[in-house]
Amino acid sequence: PSSPEYTITRTYLEIVSDLPWKEPKSESFSIESARKILERDHYGLKDVKDRILEFLAVRRKKKDTKGSIICLVGPPGVGKTSVGISIAHSLKKQYFRFSVGGMNDESEIKGHRRTYIGAMPGKIIQGLRITKVKNPVFLIDEIDKMGVSYQGDPASALLEVLDPEQNTTFRDTYLDIPFDASEILFICTANTLDTIPRPLLDRMEIINLSGYTSEEKLAIGKKYLVPKSLEKHGLAKSEIRYSPAILLKIAEEYAREAGVRNFEKSLHKINRKIALLLEENPETELPVKIDETKLIELLGQPVFVGDEIHIADKPGMAIGLAWTSMGGDTLIIEAQNTPGKGEIKLTGQLGDVMQESANIAYTWLKAHAIEHKIDMSWFENNAIHLHIPEGATPKDGPSAGITLTVALFSLVTGQIIKKNLAMTGETTLKGKVMPIGGLKEKVLAARRNKIDTILIPTFNKRDLDKLDETVTKGITFHLVSTMEEVLAYAFPDDGERKAMLPIVPKTPPRDTSEVVAISVAVAEAVREAMRER
Repeated sequence: PSSPEYTITRTYLEIVSDLPWKEPKSESFSIESARKILERDHYGLKDVKDRILEFLAVRRKKKDTKGSIICLVGPPGVGKTSVGISIAHSLKKQYFRFSVGGMNDESEIKGHRRTYIGAMPGKIIQGLRITKVKNPVFLIDEIDKMGVSYQGDPASALLEVLDPEQNTTFRDTYLDIPFDASEILFICTANTLDTIPRPLLDRMEIINLSGYTSEEKLAIGKKYLVPKSLEKHGLAKSEIRYSPAILLKIAEEYAREAGVRNFEKSLHKINRKIALLLEENPETELPVKIDETKLIELLGQPVFVGDEIHIADKPGMAIGLAWTSMGGDTLIIEAQNTPGKGEIKLTGQLGDVMQESANIAYTWLKAHAIEHKIDMSWFENNAIHLHIPEGATPKDGPSAGITLTVALFSLVTGQIIKKNLAMTGETTLKGKVMPIGGLKEKVLAARRNKIDTILIPTFNKRDLDKLDETVTKGITFHLVSTMEEVLAYAFPDDGERKAMLPIVPKTPPRDTSEVVAISVAVAEAVREAMRER
């Protein structure tokens, strides 16, 4: 017992004996109860719930349930983790949750060798030991944020665990014994698919969770967030009253995001201040009514007030729509001309793909200048500076192609685009408009910023048809397949388009007869010099 090997061996044997080696009991759950749990825990998300119920129905019909891996993808705060927990509750199973965000050591997944001091098994074996069942639900958070270091690649280590062909004999480095991990239901969450290694992504079934509209946030606030926040801060419903108008104001002016995390934080902040008020002034009249004046007193001035930053009210401006891991967003593009020789300058932390899109837009505009009655001398006498505000934020992707072209066209012709118009689409050198991704997130971003008209590629009509009416309500969509159609929709029909006067006036032509006379005199002088030699 006093030997160091004794403790190491005892710990090892305890871990091995604690693992669930027996075959699991058959699953007993009903689709109806699963539907009720999903409806109880989450508002909306109809497509996501239907997809999960389909998955569970197949799992119920087919007894061999090996190889079940789900990846929930969406912006922060839309409920990915809570949906995963609801799936575990629907299946009436134990669940084990761990995050791999920032993990850069594969030993965290597969364990350490027993020769190391303080060696422990990896997360998979630890989870099985804690849940004490062979078929738990494993919730792996932030799978898109794993790192790589000299200590190994955790993503590669996960491949063995998630691959149905390999995980029947998963071998943890610490245990060094094959263990059948194929009965585990893996549910992963991510904000984006871009950073997940392709071999890992191929093993997952992707379910996308989009952001919420203001109306959905209002319903979520009334049904879930307000009662939860009141209970957390020890307040009764009779002590504070939120009107629907105030909840909507909080969602739109203090928490304009894809998810509801900041919305919940705002409610927490209000309830903390009300709790302090009631403790310091017990005679306060109840319930405390939250009106606009009280809201500003408790939360300060609105974070998102007005939409002047998202208005294209000058030549050379256009509004695009972007899709990021944080959800959709509007993108203002500014173009300005200065005296120069046709150079183009790009700022705003633009990635390589977006820089190429800007060059394509500039080339297309020059190639079609004459048919749009643009004086070619404008390009010879002007330099162009393209800028996308919020310069500290990196930006990339091809979907701003038509927006960049419209901004340049607006600058050169002096026309201002139509009010409350946004657009998204990739463009080619020949002016074709190519499809884009993340349409729902982009439309939600447009709604949040009071955009009422959107230009989208014709190729994305199938994605538009899938959108719920609550998302598209009040927005006019125009399908475009060429840049000519984009320009026709983007600018008011006010007759003939006239090019702006160039900043640098054209140099008047010289007298050619004088040039010829000088050239002849020089030639005669050279010939005379040669004869003298």
